[in-house]
Amino acid sequence: MAKKAKAAKTDYTQKVKFVVNSFDPNTESFSRSARDLNVTNLTTVLDALIGINESEDKKISMRYSCRMGICGSCAMVINGRPALACETNVLREQSNTITVEPMHGHPILRGLVTDFDDFFEHHKAMKPWIMRNNPSEKYSHEKEFMQTDAQRDNFLPFSECIKCGLCVDACPVSNINKNFAGPQALAQAYRYYADSKDQAGDKRLEYLDTGDNVWGCEFSGSCSKVCPKSVDPAFAIQLLKTAIAKKRADELFSKKDEV
Repeated sequence: MAKKAKAAKTDYTQKVKFVVNSFDPNTESFSRSARDLNVTNLTTVLDALIGINESEDKKISMRYSCRMGICGSCAMVINGRPALACETNVLREQSNTITVEPMHGHPILRGLVTDFDDFFEHHKAMKPWIMRNNPSEKYSHEKEFMQTDAQRDNFLPFSECIKCGLCVDACPVSNINKNFAGPQALAQAYRYYADSKDQAGDKRLEYLDTGDNVWGCEFSGSCSKVCPKSVDPAFAIQLLKTAIAKKRADELFSKKDEV
């Protein structure tokens, strides 16, 4: 007879100091509050913040939804590192103090909540959908577009983005140049460029061939380090640069052949 799996032990507790740097839009300044919390080995930063809001009158403004690393809503800066609060285990931080604050790579609204309007405008500018030469195929095509495993693998690793914004917050270029498209948008641009079903490859590369798009990236790699889904935006941007360079070279040599 198979033995029943033992439930994870939750009886281990430890006192941890929680410091919350919260933004007040009325004074346009940050307020710092601290309290000691007893946490278990299963407590996440999001669990702790929710517990604070349930036990204290003064609430911390924050955004969260799924609590399981899918929606990306609870992105914030934890001990100086952009991360999802629901996926950050308190004790695994190996620190007696947990400091949380809003992401600074996005406009801050209130508390720990940031504004994603610019983020989604950059995303939308990449036309993140399949583009075909014949638009009517969207409504009248009689069968699916077939792909090989290799064709699917070209874009699948870049399709896991949950739009949490952590990569943008970690990007040094996005933090100083708000016109820069950012790693999230550019990674999604590559996702559709690499999809064999898409027929707008040249148009996509022409749009991306600017200083505020792929050439604005300094390849620090910070974006890929913080991505909770291992999308690797830095690699996607370098692949786009390579594709653009190849396109330029092909155009140059074809002009020489004409002469």
